[in-house]
Amino acid sequence: MGGSQVNQALVRLYFEVRHGVRDPVAAWAKLTGNSQVYRARRGERRVPLDDATAAELAAAAIVHTASEHGADRVAALATSPLAGLVGGLGGALLTEHPCASEQVLGPRFTGPGADDWARAAYVLLWGENNRLARTADTPWVIAGRYKGQKVVAIGTHPTRLSDETLVVRPGTDGALAMAMGHVLLKEFFLDRPPFAAHAMERTDLPFLVRLREREDAYVPGGLLGRTCDRLSLYGGEAVQVLLPRFDFGPGVLRRGVPVVRDGGELVTTVFDLLLAAYGVARDGLPGVWPQGYADREPYTPGWQEIYTGVAASRTVKTARELGVTAEKTGGRCMIVPGRLETPHADTAYRAMLALLVLTGCGSGWAQPAGGEGIPLVPYLCLHACGEDRADVGALSWALCEGLFARRTSRSVLLEAVRDGWPMAPSPRVLAISRPIYPLPPEVDLLIGPDEQCDLAPPDAELVAEAVARLAGRTARADPGGTPADGRMRLMVDHAWMHEYGEALPTYRPPGLGVQLKPTQLVRPFTGR
Repeated sequence: MGGSQVNQALVRLYFEVRHGVRDPVAAWAKLTGNSQVYRARRGERRVPLDDATAAELAAAAIVHTASEHGADRVAALATSPLAGLVGGLGGALLTEHPCASEQVLGPRFTGPGADDWARAAYVLLWGENNRLARTADTPWVIAGRYKGQKVVAIGTHPTRLSDETLVVRPGTDGALAMAMGHVLLKEFFLDRPPFAAHAMERTDLPFLVRLREREDAYVPGGLLGRTCDRLSLYGGEAVQVLLPRFDFGPGVLRRGVPVVRDGGELVTTVFDLLLAAYGVARDGLPGVWPQGYADREPYTPGWQEIYTGVAASRTVKTARELGVTAEKTGGRCMIVPGRLETPHADTAYRAMLALLVLTGCGSGWAQPAGGEGIPLVPYLCLHACGEDRADVGALSWALCEGLFARRTSRSVLLEAVRDGWPMAPSPRVLAISRPIYPLPPEVDLLIGPDEQCDLAPPDAELVAEAVARLAGRTARADPGGTPADGRMRLMVDHAWMHEYGEALPTYRPPGLGVQLKPTQLVRPFTGR
């Protein structure tokens, strides 16, 4: 007997049908043909099943579903043992990776290779990463430690897998990241510019941004589509811009940027807007600015201390270590993102990613490679959840245009799918690596680890062999993705991002929020 288990009613039904139908695929088709009877018989305890039979059962379900209903009706969490097989067949890979990495690094970014873990000189384990001690990546972290790698853990609980730990209050990681970005911009761009060449060639910081009038000042109005020959326009005319803040509810920051006139329009650079957003002061610019790191104006180390509980001095120290190490090693620093306890995790991840972009460590976002996939939360929102009556417009910033007023998250999701946002239909076969509920209602076979599932995950190689045999062809391997190319971007120029005040990195405090934010549905631009 192998380690697989199957729902007792399912295996009984399957073998009753299989006794009269020799073809496993035809047997599965007949078994699930009357779905009301089949589903009514499920739910009994699980019993052991040998690996070969379990693999045959899973393969029969996958082949029948793919051939009769379409490959995208077979779905798997990207962390499931069957994810490679499902992806290779053209099924739906459900990912829990933060959408921020695609927005900042591009849609084809797949994360560092295994060797990069050991080569990294400085590693930030950020978020709930304690489970990292039990994953396959841990040996590479340990190997790096023998080479002098420094590991700093940032999260709500201390960990033994690090040299230092910064314990932050739940949901406030974004505040710490913004304050570290403040230090990097001041000390590694204004005080001295070791990363200026990288920023000019590999980021969107020199891109020109038009400004449009709003009230008695200006707000960013979109990219012009071309770059400036320098990062900053500082030294000439300047105007006051209005930028979003959320630490005291939807509010406004008043800060200044240098500008030039371009065909009757005022323009500035993404870099100049970024300095204003982070509160990095320069002489002669209008607005309200922090007077130093201890100031409580957003987004200084002193400001973040109020929210995170991390001492300002430790924030400055960590930011400097990251910047100096990146400078000396040519960008061999890494952030290992974990789960963040906030519905605004996407904004926190973008603030964390900004640290890598600014220091030339764009390949150091250590998410598992897996290529493009279907984000899990929107997938469940569309197929498993009822209508959410929460008003997504309530999260917009103070100077919003009202694009989301009285809109639900599901209606916004449907609009995004209609306009080309990738989505797969409701699954008939679903392989999961952990419990996820609510589940889509029409699942014929649920493969997963707990008692609510029909089948424990069989050996993936046995399933692939059975699929190839039953389908009469060789199962393709998971094609994966390709490294990111083009410029990394810290400004996501999309109407929905501007509406939410998240076109540039910012901080949103922990709160209830809504299940699905429109900013999670913004796909990266191409050809920019």
